[in-house]
Amino acid sequence: MLGLIAALLLVVPASAYAQTQPAAAPAYTTNAEMTAIFTADQGDRDAGPRIDWAAVRPRDAARRARTRALLDSGALQSGDDFYHAAFVFQHGDAADDCLLAHTLAVVAIARGRRDATWIATATLDRYLQRIGQKQVFGTQYTRAPDQPWTQEPYDRALISDRLRAALGVPDQAAQDRKRQAMDAEYKAAGK
Repeated sequence: MLGLIAALLLVVPASAYAQTQPAAAPAYTTNAEMTAIFTADQGDRDAGPRIDWAAVRPRDAARRARTRALLDSGALQSGDDFYHAAFVFQHGDAADDCLLAHTLAVVAIARGRRDATWIATATLDRYLQRIGQKQVFGTQYTRAPDQPWTQEPYDRALISDRLRAALGVPDQAAQDRKRQAMDAEYKAAGK
């Protein structure tokens, strides 16, 4: 009996230790079609303020539909895939598009895309705006016709600038400078 207890004392700690070791991260292949969808999405936004939204919106919808099909089929695996999909879904019109984009960004981080922290913050801000709440990171700028750029509604007190920095988001002073520069650019363009 004493021998059995001694044997258990040797085996139990070894098996408990083995269970606490993290598993090696699996290698995921990046989906070439998802990369092409992302590249097209970003390319549509290269025109800056001269984007033809009437032409871009239908392409955005088609990209979201195809990305959803890839996601549902299990074809998206790598951190890059989820990062790219997050950007595609953040351009959706519905709150659920933004919430899905946020979730995809979190998966991208979990799959090794550390730079996906910014898109995770931006998609959360967009989601909050779509459900009628204040953004908390300050990533979103909007402008009504003949009005200056704004980030409102914006809860500036909830998230500190230190947390923003940790997530790759500019601090509030830098955001203010960006907004002022956007206003100056808009005025210089004669609009």
